[in-house]
Amino acid sequence: MVQQSKKKGLAAKWAFEAHQPNAGITLSGVTKTLRGRTVLRDVTLHMAPGGIYGLYGPNGSGKTMLLRALAGLVSIDAGSIDILGERLRPGHSPSSAGIVIEPMALWVDCTGMETLRLLASLRRGMRECDLERALERVGLDPRDQRAYRRYSLGMRQRLHLAQAIMERPSLLLLDEPTSALDPAGRALIHGVLREERERGATVVFASHDRKELEALCDRQFAFDNGTVREG
Repeated sequence: MVQQSKKKGLAAKWAFEAHQPNAGITLSGVTKTLRGRTVLRDVTLHMAPGGIYGLYGPNGSGKTMLLRALAGLVSIDAGSIDILGERLRPGHSPSSAGIVIEPMALWVDCTGMETLRLLASLRRGMRECDLERALERVGLDPRDQRAYRRYSLGMRQRLHLAQAIMERPSLLLLDEPTSALDPAGRALIHGVLREERERGATVVFASHDRKELEALCDRQFAFDNGTVREG
């Protein structure tokens, strides 16, 4: 009887710890209304650290709004968001996050390398080799002298991801990051995201392509009119 009670106690302790804020990302009762329409409706879910999580659903279903809320780009009307041990406060972004959410405002006259240098100087500075490596990982040449304005849509998506991963953040929030890429480009980016997961990053990835999410993600969440279900 004592042994059984001890086991129950350990199970309860594990269940409690698994839902603590420092165990990943926890949303509790998150609601957001925009221009009279409820875009997120009492969303409650948990994502453990070090996984790739897929969000899918039609346009306007709430997946991009959820990413914006996780990034601290919009305030929520009700509920709470805990990200990797921090309660997200209104007007603040997670302390270690790489974000790709359109529209991305980058310097149109800068090369890819110049862009990363500028971003690194605005943040905390990085080694030149780290910036070069970030570009190479997504399939861009650090020596390419073309300006951003001359990039194809696919090249722009690659650069957006390079700036998101260059500081090795704990969290990646990505909205349709491969929509303009061909199959080979998608496969390359999927490999990068799996590498990020292996080093311990948590990746939240929104896509219209259910097959892409099935091939890439550990868990998936379906959005429908602001409500969310797993599966």
